[in-house]
Amino acid sequence: MLNDKVVVVTGGAGALGRGFVAAIARQGGTAIAADVNIEAARQVADEWQAQPGGGSVVAAELDITSKDSVCALIGSLQARFGRIDAVVNNAYPRNKNYGRRLEEVTYEDFCANVDSHLGGYFLVAQQFCMAFKAQGHGNLINMSSIYGSMAPRFEVYEGTPMTMPVEYAAIKSAVVHLTRYFAQYFKGNGIRVNCLSPGGILANQPADFLAAYNAHCASKGMLAAEDVVGTLLFLLSDESRYMTGQNLFVDDGFSI
Repeated sequence: MLNDKVVVVTGGAGALGRGFVAAIARQGGTAIAADVNIEAARQVADEWQAQPGGGSVVAAELDITSKDSVCALIGSLQARFGRIDAVVNNAYPRNKNYGRRLEEVTYEDFCANVDSHLGGYFLVAQQFCMAFKAQGHGNLINMSSIYGSMAPRFEVYEGTPMTMPVEYAAIKSAVVHLTRYFAQYFKGNGIRVNCLSPGGILANQPADFLAAYNAHCASKGMLAAEDVVGTLLFLLSDESRYMTGQNLFVDDGFSI
């Protein structure tokens, strides 16, 4: 589906990012595992090299909160490949106090997390879309969440140390609208901008939480990272060439 396409995945060494990078390479693309942790990104690339066939994985260092870092990556990829076909805005920056309950979130922490996560997504979208406009084509996919479009089901967190962070809800809802804004702004320039909103992703959550969450789903319940891959590949491929400004849910029915 992605033969010869050059696709950047920010946060490419994270839980979702690793799966995205491998899937892109399996479909014949050149996946750029771009991560603030360059050693982890190199490990992702090394793991792929041990698998025969498909495309390739290239490790790259990227801090999405730094314009210099974003522009340096764009420049290096243009020099190496002559173009960049797509970028997946997938990084997940947060500070050490992220994840507190609403009553415990300070103004400073709220602003810091919105600044790094939402601000970083904006910076990546801005700089890559300007590069896409100059080359005449490009594809941007923003990673949001079901909680960017629906109120949290707080009852599924009862009896656990977990919560749905207020910063996350604010950030991911803004990412959905940022997607529409960019799609409209760059309309007519050969640029597509879409959004992918997964439900919860398995990550060793407590059994009671999983049971409560899964009760709202249609069949499998909380999904694994690989369950989101097919929709991402669709958005990256020419099969979705006439889609822009859209937000696709992948959540096994949790949001309905």
